[in-house]
Amino acid sequence: MLTDPTALLLARWQFAFTVSFHFLFPPFTIGLSAYLAVLEGLWLKTGKALYLDLFRYWLKIFAINFAMGVVSGIVLSYQFGTNWAVFSDKAGPVVGPLMAYEVLTAFFLEAGFLGVMLFGMEKVGRGLHFAATVCVAAGTLLSSFWILAANSWMQTPQGFEMGANGQFLPGPSWWTIIFNPSFPYRLVHTVTASFLATALVVGGVAGWHLLRGNGTPQVKKMFSMAMWMAALVAPIQIAIGDQHGLNTLEHQPAKVLALEGDYDSHPDGAPLYLFGIPNDRTQHLDYAVGIPKLGSLILKHDPNAPLAGLDTIPDDQQPPAAIVFWSFRLMVGLGLLMFALGLLSLWARWRGTLYRSRFLHRFAVLMSPMGFVAIIAGWVTTEVGRQPYLVYGLLRTRESMSPLGAPAVATSLLAFVVVYFAVFGVGIWYILRLMHRPPQEQEPRLKDVDAGPIRTAGITPAAQGTAEGEL
Repeated sequence: MLTDPTALLLARWQFAFTVSFHFLFPPFTIGLSAYLAVLEGLWLKTGKALYLDLFRYWLKIFAINFAMGVVSGIVLSYQFGTNWAVFSDKAGPVVGPLMAYEVLTAFFLEAGFLGVMLFGMEKVGRGLHFAATVCVAAGTLLSSFWILAANSWMQTPQGFEMGANGQFLPGPSWWTIIFNPSFPYRLVHTVTASFLATALVVGGVAGWHLLRGNGTPQVKKMFSMAMWMAALVAPIQIAIGDQHGLNTLEHQPAKVLALEGDYDSHPDGAPLYLFGIPNDRTQHLDYAVGIPKLGSLILKHDPNAPLAGLDTIPDDQQPPAAIVFWSFRLMVGLGLLMFALGLLSLWARWRGTLYRSRFLHRFAVLMSPMGFVAIIAGWVTTEVGRQPYLVYGLLRTRESMSPLGAPAVATSLLAFVVVYFAVFGVGIWYILRLMHRPPQEQEPRLKDVDAGPIRTAGITPAAQGTAEGEL
């Protein structure tokens, strides 16, 4: 049965929509759980109640974000069976166990200690509670390990054998599958992005309250910590991104050539195109503005190194350059702004104006959601740049879809759009409401109580505790 092109497009849009929503929550969970572990560790080490106040403040936000991340992630696994059954059948023997390991190790670790972390500080003692917080943070990192191992294998597949029916079967060593060529770079780049995005949120919330005149010790402390994180991690992330790009050029050259806009080969050194309009039909970058030789210097570390172009790759194996060209530039541009924010914070700290510079505070507020925008832009670059394949070079996207008609996919897509904006829109609104109130001395703790009317409204126990602290 031939795949309906309209159904295929709708199925791709459906997965892109749901995974983009989901991808807002896990990076924040990874970064915020680590931040909570640091705050609690500092409280235990120094005895300063200020750190406990910040821990309780961000724990409320973490609880809601974690719940939304879990719920939004469940939908993705269902789509593998409904819209992408052929992919599940062919790649399932490799991808399926990796996803199962994520549940059996990471999710069980998180779920096992989450209740203690949220509600057990007065019940299990400080030391054991801190251990639970560390376990939750470790679980989020372990979860990213398995998910990115599966995704990286689809990007740079190795360690498999082809079955008689076209299935990808595990080879003799799972280590070869897990530690595929792109996995270490993708893991470090994604986890570092999660920490940086969380630091921007924390810094943006603190900057907002400083602008409103709420310069409490708690607000100042979290602003200082966030700015240290931005100043230290942003340049590290740029260096990691450079190495990730070199790895991608080696294993997925079409992706890099598309995001660079290099339609033509350059035997004497490629320029770095800053702007332009990619035209896949004419195989040309219209209105190009570039810096001579800089492209080869970045990609080959030699300004005169030859660089092949998309003209060396068949048209039906090229990704849509127009999308990845701009998503990549959005990601890089935001990364440079994060670096600038870190430098500006160091300058203000040196001058003693860290808590008085209204320009810095406005800049921090402006940048607070940009970590997530950069993460989504990076995901678009990675996944669209892999096209037209789901398993790079081996299994095409159009060969991976279930035999569905366009009306069925369109109906489910519309349902997802309505439900997601309603449910997760409310959740995000409530998180913003919590952030609107500054952390205070003797911050109310998150606890499960009988909230009467709140419980009948269908709010989860975690949200009940959060609502109690808000009221």
